Amino acid sequence: MSNTIFRVGTANMYDNAIRNVSARQTSLVNLQENLTSGKRVVRASDDPVSAAQAERALTRISRIQTEQRALENQRNAIAQAESTMGDAVNLVQEIRQLVVNAGNGALKPEDRKTIANQLQSLREQLSDVANRKDTNGIPLLGALGSAVNPFLGPLPGNPDYEFKGQPGQSSNTGVSIANTLDGHSAFMFDAKRDGAYTASVSTIPGNRTLTTSALTPVNAGAVTGNNYQIVVSVGPGATPGMATATYTIKDLTLGTSSATVPVVPDFPTDKPLSIEISAAANPAVNVPGLSFTINATPAMQADGSLAYSPATVDTISLQPSPSLFSTIDSAIKGIGGAANNNAATQAVGQALANIDRGLERMHNMRGYAGELLNRADRITGDQSKRSEQLEADRSRAEDLDMIKGISDFQNQQTGYQAALQTYASVQKLSLFNYIG
Repeated sequence: MSNTIFRVGTANMYDNAIRNVSARQTSLVNLQENLTSGKRVVRASDDPVSAAQAERALTRISRIQTEQRALENQRNAIAQAESTMGDAVNLVQEIRQLVVNAGNGALKPEDRKTIANQLQSLREQLSDVANRKDTNGIPLLGALGSAVNPFLGPLPGNPDYEFKGQPGQSSNTGVSIANTLDGHSAFMFDAKRDGAYTASVSTIPGNRTLTTSALTPVNAGAVTGNNYQIVVSVGPGATPGMATATYTIKDLTLGTSSATVPVVPDFPTDKPLSIEISAAANPAVNVPGLSFTINATPAMQADGSLAYSPATVDTISLQPSPSLFSTIDSAIKGIGGAANNNAATQAVGQALANIDRGLERMHNMRGYAGELLNRADRITGDQSKRSEQLEADRSRAEDLDMIKGISDFQNQQTGYQAALQTYASVQKLSLFNYIG
């Protein structure tokens, strides 16, 4: 069996040794760079797939941060809007309390005028609150977009108050909420939606009464929003000591008048009278979509006879209330200008009914603002979880396992030292060292 002898040149051996030492040095430097940066992928060439995954995660994290900054601005605006609605509710509740106090029969006209002045001051404050703006000068209750001051009034025409903007509530997304509230829905009335009407009675002597109940919508779709006048006629009945009553309904907007409606052929002249006007009581003649009751009591005259109530000349006017501001202004006018307790009682009753409608809408809008704030909190929580997940994805793609990195660095360092030592030892070996 023959032996094969390989001859390796000394120069070639040195070149290979240097190349291996350089390679180990390069690996050691790369590991050191990984350890100092804390990343397994320092540049895209290290691992293109992992680098792309990390870049996508960073892009999504940056987008979430941008969405969160926008959400915080929206949250601050809605928080201010919710606080504004709270201030408005407090003002309207204070107005309601004053209106209730104005119904006290012991008050004098001067006392009611004082209350009317207080109501006027509160109404002006309410207008200021409704037109409140955020720190950027944007109306907090501007709905889908409005003028600098969304609510204008009182105006000389009809309606006396207007919302100068686009009614409606801005939509929300999975990462954002609206930054304004629909002030139109909170403060403005719609005839078909709310059926907010104010009934006023003609001036009558103070020794008898003629009032109406609050107007109640029974068929919102049938409400027209027109102005009406009820003319009541009372005369002697067929029986002595009895009276008969009829009424007609005039549509002042259309200029039409209904047929005369007999209410009761005979009723005692010394007893209270109630006349129900509604589609349910008399489908042929009624105020479309609305129901209310006329209440009257007779009065003793100076000659000892009873004055019919209502009288032939008594009328009841019905006007739609365009807004909560209009209702308050009507209450101020009715209470401050009430000639007697009957007029004050009528003004108070009508105002309370419509103020309660307005308060209900305001509470609903304030509750919606609270839900928007809760939604913002839920969005923030979801975005935080997404950020954590994306950060974990980025970390898995490019971060270095420090324990493994230190171990690899130590192993590479030991190998590099061994390579240097062996190179130094082999470099000393030469045939010339043994010649001579």
